Amino acid sequence: MKIAIASGKGGTGKTLVSVNLAVTNSKETLLLDCDVEEPNDRVFFDELSQSHTRRVSIKIPRIDNSVCISCKACVNACQFNALAMLADRVMIFDELCHACGACAYVCPPGAISWIDKPIGTITGWAGSSVNLIQGQMDVGISMPVPLIRELKKEALYSHETVILDSPPGTSCPMVWTVLGCDAALLVTEPTPFGLHDLQLAVDTIRTMGMPFGVVINKDGIGDDQVDSYCNQEHIPIMGRIGYDLMIAKTYARGKIIVEQLEQYRAIFSSIWDNIERLVGTKGTSHG
Repeated sequence: MKIAIASGKGGTGKTLVSVNLAVTNSKETLLLDCDVEEPNDRVFFDELSQSHTRRVSIKIPRIDNSVCISCKACVNACQFNALAMLADRVMIFDELCHACGACAYVCPPGAISWIDKPIGTITGWAGSSVNLIQGQMDVGISMPVPLIRELKKEALYSHETVILDSPPGTSCPMVWTVLGCDAALLVTEPTPFGLHDLQLAVDTIRTMGMPFGVVINKDGIGDDQVDSYCNQEHIPIMGRIGYDLMIAKTYARGKIIVEQLEQYRAIFSSIWDNIERLVGTKGTSHG
């Protein structure tokens, strides 16, 4: 299974859920930290050994002005406004380029070539039951999606259970992380702000046509509006993590909840059972 852990905003507990689900799963698990702007899953694993690292680059177009005929075909073809026609030449905005190749494809005289632009690093760590791979954007890079796409390739041929810790929000980085997964868990808090952002996340996931459920973190604060919304929209609540000062202290020390507070292991095992029912798989035990 490939399970994405997402949310409508930051700070809801995505990483907490991702890390503890990975540890609770009895099968070998690959954890992908797709929050490439601020990856932090590695903080919680002391005993992992680094297995590999590689630099990631994307192709950026360059225009030979001695060949360019200023026809604007490349400018018109770019869907991301990365090209602009000036009086005597085409300007390229590297930070907007998605390296789709459309500009070179439509260029009549073949004036466009490509250069490699480094955008970040992918690093992997291996453990006895959990393997972790994270992406880390370079400083000054503004688009995380190309690195997320490359990071997800690490799981293409994996026979492990894959958990993808998504970037927060409902913009392109979250969409590209969730795309192609078997199911998504949306982590929220039972507050008006949590409900508002949950609704945004639900609207996004529904357009992608995959099964999903909700995990309520800090259960016990706020009100019951999230419960009412999930009941009204027929969204399964996959689990509840209580509002507990010991969780906050454990998390702040960079420790894994189910290893420090044994009473919470059953909650994450139950979430796994609900995930299996959601995606229609059977026969996995968790402990």
